[in-house]
Amino acid sequence: MANEINPTVTQPKATRKEVIAVVLGAAVEFFDFSAYATFAVMIGHVFFPSDNPFTSLLLSVSVFGIGFIVRPLGAIFIGSYADRVGRKPAMLLTMVFMTIGTGGLVFLPGYETMGMAAPVLLVLVRMLQGLAWGGEAGPATTFIMEAAPAGKRAFYTSWQIVAQGLAGISAGVIGYTLTVLLSPQDLAAWGWRVPFAFGLLILPIAIYLRRNLRETYQSDNSEASHSTGSLLGEVVKNYRGLVLTGIFILSGSTITQYFLNYMTTYALNELSFTPGSAMASTILIGVCVVVFSLIGGWMADRVGRKMTIIAPRLILLLLLLPGLEIINTWRSEMVFYSVITVFAALQCISGSGVLVVLCENFPKYVRSTGFSIAFAFGITLFGGTAQIVFSWLIKVTGNPVSPGYYLIAANILCLVATVMLKERKAPQPLLARRRTTVQ
Repeated sequence: MANEINPTVTQPKATRKEVIAVVLGAAVEFFDFSAYATFAVMIGHVFFPSDNPFTSLLLSVSVFGIGFIVRPLGAIFIGSYADRVGRKPAMLLTMVFMTIGTGGLVFLPGYETMGMAAPVLLVLVRMLQGLAWGGEAGPATTFIMEAAPAGKRAFYTSWQIVAQGLAGISAGVIGYTLTVLLSPQDLAAWGWRVPFAFGLLILPIAIYLRRNLRETYQSDNSEASHSTGSLLGEVVKNYRGLVLTGIFILSGSTITQYFLNYMTTYALNELSFTPGSAMASTILIGVCVVVFSLIGGWMADRVGRKMTIIAPRLILLLLLLPGLEIINTWRSEMVFYSVITVFAALQCISGSGVLVVLCENFPKYVRSTGFSIAFAFGITLFGGTAQIVFSWLIKVTGNPVSPGYYLIAANILCLVATVMLKERKAPQPLLARRRTTVQ
């Protein structure tokens, strides 16, 4: 592709162990964010005690959002590090940062013990975790895509989304188990820390597995690709339109996914479900993410990336408001689970094409940098504020269906941006006749 700077490229096909190494590391990071979203109410009580439960919840989800603010910094520095030094060392660096951040959530005392120092330190811990995930997405996604067998790029890349599902299932299972085994008082006092302790135990395994990865890219260390500044300048100069398009595509995908992640809090606060029933929704959504992301990846390799993004999201647009109305009218657990299953299925089928189409549009020598920036800013702008907006809309309007209008606006923006994006990869049936892939 034009503007490539003659990188020295190795192109090993990913082994099962290597896919596991990448996905496990990503899953632990997603697990941490899923666990925080799942236990946001309890974390709010520990670090932000207040006579008004809504105030505690709002402050807690605000700290959840703060973790997103530093993601662009992680994307710029660690993403460009992957384009300069390699995907493997960048992925190891994010694991180290995540280990430190997760350890903080396990051992950090609450407000009653440390006073104002507790929420301040909580913010710092979340910022470190945000830095880690901001730098994780680019190297990990590009590694899997570049090492995928011919004609299976989208399917292999979809395993990055499967990592989210595995994280959600794990967080939900642990959360549900804790609600059964512990009293509400113990769960609120210390039980919410248990999921983060599990994540802390898994992180060394992920680090060990990633140390044995083969590299898919090695820069030639030419002056133009040797510094973070030059890589960032190259992206801003030649690919800023692609970055903006990627951010807009991620709007609908990100806000919808974080609304699904918000369902535990929604079930507790708006539908008055028991903690066990609310936690079960996290498990259900995680299963949907695993199953339908793989289906979406398989479809994207066969019918095209853009078609796989657009068609399910159009159906989702039509079902969002009726689905939320049904949930709040019936207030039945089975109705609730059925509706969010449909939402999750359409979201995940569509989401699989998003990652691979963005990666393929960036040339290889700035692929990690460009994708990382687009992904981090998209997640920061839309994911980091999502739960705050959901809670605020419901509080201001008094209407539990009000987040649906925000979801509709974001998904329309996603669809418009997708139509504008070029598709660089031929669907699977055409690969024998067209070999025009972007390396």
